[in-house]
Amino acid sequence: MTDYDVVVIGAGIGGLYAIERLRGQGLSVLAVESGSGVGGVWHHNRYPGARVDIDSIDYCFHFSRELTRDWRWTERYASQDELLRYLNHVADRFDLRRHILFETTVTAAQWRPDEARYDVETGSGQRFTCRFLLLATGNLSAARKPDFPGLDDFKGDWVQTSHWPDRDVQIAGKRIAVIGTGSSGVQAATALAERAGHLFVFQRTANYSVPAGNVPLDAAVLDAVFAEPNRREALLNSRIGSRLELEGGVLNYADYSEAERLDRLERQWTKGGQGMNRVFADQGLDLAVNTVVADFVRAKIRQTVHDPATAERLCPYDYPIGSRRLIMDTGYYEIFNRPNVTLVDVAADPIERITESGIRLKSGAEHEVDLIVFALGFHAFRGAMERIDIRNEKGEHLTGGWSRGPRALLGLMTTGFPNLFFPTGPGGPSVLSNMVLMNEQQIDFVGELIAHMDARGMRTVQPDRDAQDAWMDEVAAAASKLIRLNVDNYMVHVNSDDGSRVFIPYVGGLDRFNRTCRAVAADGFRGFVFGQALEPTQPSASTEPA
Repeated sequence: MTDYDVVVIGAGIGGLYAIERLRGQGLSVLAVESGSGVGGVWHHNRYPGARVDIDSIDYCFHFSRELTRDWRWTERYASQDELLRYLNHVADRFDLRRHILFETTVTAAQWRPDEARYDVETGSGQRFTCRFLLLATGNLSAARKPDFPGLDDFKGDWVQTSHWPDRDVQIAGKRIAVIGTGSSGVQAATALAERAGHLFVFQRTANYSVPAGNVPLDAAVLDAVFAEPNRREALLNSRIGSRLELEGGVLNYADYSEAERLDRLERQWTKGGQGMNRVFADQGLDLAVNTVVADFVRAKIRQTVHDPATAERLCPYDYPIGSRRLIMDTGYYEIFNRPNVTLVDVAADPIERITESGIRLKSGAEHEVDLIVFALGFHAFRGAMERIDIRNEKGEHLTGGWSRGPRALLGLMTTGFPNLFFPTGPGGPSVLSNMVLMNEQQIDFVGELIAHMDARGMRTVQPDRDAQDAWMDEVAAAASKLIRLNVDNYMVHVNSDDGSRVFIPYVGGLDRFNRTCRAVAADGFRGFVFGQALEPTQPSASTEPA
């Protein structure tokens, strides 16, 4: 059994930065990655059309000015293959691979209070111990598996967007079904429409999708952006870690004239991007204002899609705009003007089963296809955590106390599990922010916390329960007026007994969150409980995978 200071689970964005940050302060670090390479979601989500929905110049590491300056993004929204090249470049540039054990799955971790260490086990039988366990497993990485009757009978090919196979998937001229119209489904359908013999898009819920506004990035733009002296700090002091809002700030709907409102809507539609969520400052709080924006998007769908019946089926009515993640596309609605694309409304006529040759609906209608693409989304936030049997000294599971919603301090730790970190977890800005910057911010906090402990001979740390409760109250208060809180989506936990609702991420903004974390650190990491070491902890000898 090999001993490490830190075992990191995952070698995606968070895992790579954790290796670089924590080894830089003299800690021995091992990262365990189930995939064959680095990249996390960008390693697995290789489906046609996959790309990021935050500007590339923001969605990248900012800990190294040289890295920031030297990498030249080619598009406003980087494609999956460019993002994966970037993350491989980071791994090579900073010599991170020698700390990573690939194609290995962590199955269990048990806290040993006498040694103040975790015993970590893998599916291949390897075992390690560590002072600190860091879950860089991501919030949207545990994919929902297809569970349709008859799938085993299907004679064609089927794949998942979330784990696109590393093989040649035959697309050209094929009859293809895409099941799911969230972000991945929309991106995949848009890309597949041009190559498919016929594409069937199976839609249960019509979702809001807006133009991405993707454009090539020229050298002058990149030079200007990365010449900014305090860009990292500026992003940390922004609401979501990205500069996407319309120029000049955002006011409430009532503060604009009718002409100004229409101008803002049209300009944001033309500009593209997630800014459609912030055309008016109060559109996430006032349903009447939200309806104005939703009506505008629905009108654009009707203008784009030639067939009125198809256009109306594509118009979202089931939830207010922005109360689920807004989708960005490059020509999605336009594909329904193609003769080889059919929209299948499975809300009106659900899928009954998969047959040998295709997909049969409840009405008896059957669509014969050669390839099925499942875009079914993820078990968000806790899904990846629950696939690992993590236990504390009482035998409790990591998420066992979360039956009424996740409980965490600063989106990072939960009471009862010493020395266990889950950056970008519940109770932090996480999925409401730029996840690259969010990982940097929280892993920096972890590094400072460990340094604080080592300087004082402290062996263990966990949240004080009262401090954790107070923080969760603050998370709830920040979300209390959101329209989104009352809409079923992956960011809301609903208690089945009384219908009470818990908004999982912190919606108060990355800027406020970052200031809170800095204040906590400056005050000796208040809200965290430390256990004193009997003797100074000796650094582990091993620095690379055994």
